[in-house]
Amino acid sequence: MGRVERDREIARRRTRRAKLKKLRAKYEAAQSQGEKDEIFAKARRLSPFIDFAATAE
Repeated sequence: MGRVERDREIARRRTRRAKLKKLRAKYEAAQSQGEKDEIFAKARRLSPFIDFAATAE
């Protein structure tokens, strides 16, 4: 039996949050600004309104 739309929506949200959590960790560990920009660009594709500076504080 397949998933209903609400279950798919919740699964997408959980996956997105997990990916963003990993990207935040990579962003904090990144040494150069170039690496940080690249990671931030990936995060922006997942969630256009994300702001790593606000979550770092």
